[in-house]
Amino acid sequence: MDNLHQLLVQMDQTFFGISMGRFAAAFAALFCAFLAKKLIGQFFIRVLQPIANRTQSDFDDRAFQALRKPAEFLAVIAGLWLAFTLLRLPPEPVDLQSLMTAVIKFLLAFDIAWALYNLVDVLDGLLVRWASRTETDLDDHLLPFIRKSLRIFIVVMAIIMVVQNLGYSISGLLASLGIGGLAIALAAKDALSNIFGSIMILLDRPFGIGDWVQTGEIEGTIEEVGFRSTKIRTFAKTQITIPNSVLMNMPINNYSRMPKRRIKMNIGITYATSPAQMRQAVDAIRTMLREHPAIDQEFFLVNFTDFGASSLDIMVYCFTSSTVWQEYLDARQDVCLRIMDILEGMGLEIAFPSRTVYLETNEEPVQAAG
Repeated sequence: MDNLHQLLVQMDQTFFGISMGRFAAAFAALFCAFLAKKLIGQFFIRVLQPIANRTQSDFDDRAFQALRKPAEFLAVIAGLWLAFTLLRLPPEPVDLQSLMTAVIKFLLAFDIAWALYNLVDVLDGLLVRWASRTETDLDDHLLPFIRKSLRIFIVVMAIIMVVQNLGYSISGLLASLGIGGLAIALAAKDALSNIFGSIMILLDRPFGIGDWVQTGEIEGTIEEVGFRSTKIRTFAKTQITIPNSVLMNMPINNYSRMPKRRIKMNIGITYATSPAQMRQAVDAIRTMLREHPAIDQEFFLVNFTDFGASSLDIMVYCFTSSTVWQEYLDARQDVCLRIMDILEGMGLEIAFPSRTVYLETNEEPVQAAG
């Protein structure tokens, strides 16, 4: 009984105005909090993780890993809050209770931001899987920028929450910026326009990395698509950088999206060609295109179309099966050479610009002198 009485007396003693009993209760609360932290960690490892392992998707595994540490830290925050509540810190000479309340709010905002920051990786994994199913690789290049933007947004929102919880008015702070805030908003206008342009490129997919495009007077291949601008490598090997807000307001001609490439030419032969020879030449060229392995057989035309200034014109209109530039040029060259062989075999000549001048002279009779 004496020992119990001495223990009660000691617990009634105060230290900085706080009884030893409240110190003991606060210590017990912290001990329970760290014990709860261990139990939560084991719950994630031994209960939730095996459940996630039985599913085919790995996103639940990544979600549990992202939330485990913030959940453990939440138990510590709860223990700190309970400990400070049990201590009932004195308001004099320093209001420690208000200070500790602000610390708890800061830690809570940090913990929420930490969990959301980690969950961005899970969302990024979902977007990567979605991007891998699309035909273009443009979204693959934009996904890192989306991930960074989400993380920056989470950090900024966490800072705003902390400042707001500390008693500062965010609206008042923004209003106090005055002209400076207006200048920042105007300076950020172009940046936001470029970001929205990047989002529109991601959604519309007018081109992909490596595509041959022409926009305005600029022609080349897409080399890089950023969150602010797009880089185009021209055929002169120069690099042109176009802001995305400007690019999305320009017509874009994507040559790489052609299903086949067109060959269109007019062949002029001399006026010495007879109608029978013309019919024979047109039929021979049609047969050649019909049997050519590089020519798309869905549609082609060969017709005698015009009486030109210095030639009889045959129009040849067809498409190559391949859209590769070099293969297209090889096919076009072979078509031209075969047409030359056909005309040469028939004894026909390809006309060139010429002009015939007829001179008429009127001579006066000359009288002999007598």
